[in-house]
Amino acid sequence: MKRNIAVLMGGFSSEKDISIKSGNIIYDNIDRESYIAYKIIISKEKWVYVDDNNVEFKVSKDDFSIEVDKIKINFDVAFIVIHGSPGEDGLLQSYFELLGVPFTGCDSYTSSITFNKRDCISILQKHNIPSAKSIHLNIGDAINENKIIAELGLPCFVKANKSGSSFGVYKVHDRKDLISSINNSFKIDNEVLIESFLDGIEVSVGVMNYKNEIKILGITQLITDNDFFDYSAKYEGKSTEITPANISELQKSNVTKIAKKIYKKLGLKGFSRSEFIFIGDTPFFIEINSIPGMTNDSILPKQAENSGISLKDICSEVIEQAIN
Repeated sequence: MKRNIAVLMGGFSSEKDISIKSGNIIYDNIDRESYIAYKIIISKEKWVYVDDNNVEFKVSKDDFSIEVDKIKINFDVAFIVIHGSPGEDGLLQSYFELLGVPFTGCDSYTSSITFNKRDCISILQKHNIPSAKSIHLNIGDAINENKIIAELGLPCFVKANKSGSSFGVYKVHDRKDLISSINNSFKIDNEVLIESFLDGIEVSVGVMNYKNEIKILGITQLITDNDFFDYSAKYEGKSTEITPANISELQKSNVTKIAKKIYKKLGLKGFSRSEFIFIGDTPFFIEINSIPGMTNDSILPKQAENSGISLKDICSEVIEQAIN
């Protein structure tokens, strides 16, 4: 008997449109011989199942079920493809944990940690994972420009602490732009992380537990036409992605070890993508995506294809991991 798979997309954040694109790609690549896939679009206003004719059916939040033609349908697995809240911050995971519904990817605790840049970096530093120097601000804190520049230098990065797809991220070259960049990041999140600039080769590393082995799907070198790897670089073709990355064997070995170590230490599940910048041969950790983009322009699907693993195989693998 085929299992019912709910593919959750949308969400509450600025990434909702990207999530819907990712969700549709996942929906299309679920093996129909083994599973029945359902598109579930989540927003602050409503949770709905959308059929192939774009007809909407309300999702019951009481038990995460739908009713179609007077037939109640329960789901065997929730396949979470929501970038940002509530998909990457642990909220949906907590909900499914309470209901006892299996779901793909990390548990609620790990999701909340990986989505919080400050907390994630703090934990990884305890495991000797190199990262940039940083200062954390809560909204309402006094902003000491002199201290920030003295400790971090210029240029520096100002980042919304809990955000993705480079929303609320600014590269600050001049003191006069520091305060405005911080205030703009506070429009995205009530916490801001300010980091020193790391000038080196940037790479993105896809990692997943595949057939009981923590596997590197690929190492992609990121070369942007913009000042940094921002939204337009990621989604509007303003960058060059080289897979496999043009790095030395030592650099490849070092980033492979660190990426696998991060996956283990944080207790990650399913597929993930970590970002690093090389200073010499040492990869410095930037951030991790526990639910990375899965659009046609996204890095991880290209890495998987380059590794000889189809997106259909990846979908089946994470579904079976959720069930078992």
